[in-house]
Amino acid sequence: MMKNNSSKKNFKSGFVSIIGRPNVGKSTLMNSLVGEKIAIMSDKPQTTRNQIRAIYNDDEMQIVFMDTPGIQKPQNRLGDYMLKVSHSSMRDTDVILFVVDDSKSIGKKDSDIIETLKTNKSKKILAINKIDKLSKEELMDLINMYSKIGIFDEIVPVSALKGTNNNTLIKVLAKYMEAGPLYFPVDMITDQPEKVLVSEIIREKLLMYTDQEIPHGIAVDIEAMKKRKDKDIIDISAVIYCERESHKKIIIGSQGRKIKGIGKAAREELEMILGSKIFLELWVKVKENWRDRENYIRSFGYEDK
Repeated sequence: MMKNNSSKKNFKSGFVSIIGRPNVGKSTLMNSLVGEKIAIMSDKPQTTRNQIRAIYNDDEMQIVFMDTPGIQKPQNRLGDYMLKVSHSSMRDTDVILFVVDDSKSIGKKDSDIIETLKTNKSKKILAINKIDKLSKEELMDLINMYSKIGIFDEIVPVSALKGTNNNTLIKVLAKYMEAGPLYFPVDMITDQPEKVLVSEIIREKLLMYTDQEIPHGIAVDIEAMKKRKDKDIIDISAVIYCERESHKKIIIGSQGRKIKGIGKAAREELEMILGSKIFLELWVKVKENWRDRENYIRSFGYEDK
């Protein structure tokens, strides 16, 4: 069992903000570093909407990772909120962990982020993700390309999916942590409320099961979540909100097959995470253009804290 060594003279702690453009593997990397699934994952861009904290603990140190939405030009009010979350996290952090992928050149979105980082005083670590797709020569070319920019304190090649160089990245980040307190209990791996985690798991399954144009217009609201007194069962009632009636039909599917598949996949994963049997009810409702309506954005938990 890990001891609470926060009172030790050399105990270190700090905050690391994980940033990058959409779909470079930020959430996958954070989950891999803490060894638990904290943030949902999908191959569809802008899966993460809120700032999600995951907590890495060992006997000498605590690192609080902050996963943020992918940085890109907003298309609606929800996008405005997500961009604010990402930029805010860069201001309130000890280290910025900028994640890029195996792209052979620096695209416009990465260039825009790099320009922003040039004026930021935090320590900056670059993680080149998806190196399992690169040859040694290609990787060295990428390292050299990013080194020439001259703003990164260190560059670490990783594969979030395979866990390659996780220990190396933790050791690098440890160098930039300073003497500090234990911000969270050692047995705590995220500050997300249970209801938020449940809604995010359901949304992840929706991302997996639905077409490309639908996921961005989906929100999940947990209306009720209660453990039964007489049985080891948690009853969960959730509403899936989408923006169009046509999207509702796609989510439900022919004879309700798709919504049943989404519910089954979500239930199975939630049972593993929560360690209890789950009875899950899913409902689908239409809220037209909710991503541009401030009251709905706030009601779904996307608001400035």
